[in-house]
Amino acid sequence: MPTPAATPPRLPRLPLYLDLIRWNRPAGWLLLLWPTLSALWIAADGFPGWHLLVVFTLGTVLMRSAGCCVNDVADREFDRHVKRTAQRPVTSGRVGVAEALKLGAVLAMAAFVLVLSTNPPTIWLSFAALAIALAYPYAKRLVSMPQAVLGVAFSFGIPMAFSAAQGGRDWALASVPAAVPAHAWWLLLGNLFWVLAYDTEYAMVDRDDDLKIGIQTSAITLGRWDVAAVMGFYATYLGSWAAIGHALGLGLPFMAGIGVAAAQALWHYTLIRERSREGCFRAFRQNHWLGLAVFAGVVLDLALR
Repeated sequence: MPTPAATPPRLPRLPLYLDLIRWNRPAGWLLLLWPTLSALWIAADGFPGWHLLVVFTLGTVLMRSAGCCVNDVADREFDRHVKRTAQRPVTSGRVGVAEALKLGAVLAMAAFVLVLSTNPPTIWLSFAALAIALAYPYAKRLVSMPQAVLGVAFSFGIPMAFSAAQGGRDWALASVPAAVPAHAWWLLLGNLFWVLAYDTEYAMVDRDDDLKIGIQTSAITLGRWDVAAVMGFYATYLGSWAAIGHALGLGLPFMAGIGVAAAQALWHYTLIRERSREGCFRAFRQNHWLGLAVFAGVVLDLALR
């Protein structure tokens, strides 16, 4: 009788899960964290307290990790044809689709448990944040600039931060608008342009591969205007946050943070102007320092009052 084929050894799961959620690449969750914490400090008019700081820091890491699970499942067929992503755990088959979705669900539920410790308006907003996060991976099949959808998803911590710091205990949906002032939504809109800037840089890395497989990105839509558009996005983000911060009474330390961020944006121009994969990817990966500069300006300004 023929000998049955041996079952392939099951790979250790923890290293695969850590790779799936990009644990060794923290730039992704830092891009979400800095604008969220900036909004939290502004909403609280200074240090927001350890409870909210822990909730929003851990929640950001957990939701970004959950988003990676959903994104890799949604993009697994596309990612096979892109050199940079072909070896992702789901795409390579080392982690199954159901397994990845279960991990994402556990991470999202852990984030929701943290939100439950805040207040009703923030809990309501978390459902909207989840819906937008789930929609993004499929946006590139439907819209010419899916980075705009990502911009909303990556900026939704801003109104949630204001809601948690300033909202009440009323469970009525009508309490949500009262918990989020108008300037929070303007900050979200301004931050959306930062996401457009750095995610267009990211899309420029894979433009050739994306053209072959037929998905839509801002780098493809913008064409030869991509570099100019990225710099315009940076200018819109920094200009809008500077104007809103000035209107809210933030002064020179905050403007100094904006200035440091602007200097970094100008440096990014030198990295992306030739449109090399290496330069564009480096610019994308360094964007969290730009966000940190703005956050540091907010913290310093409010601490010196």
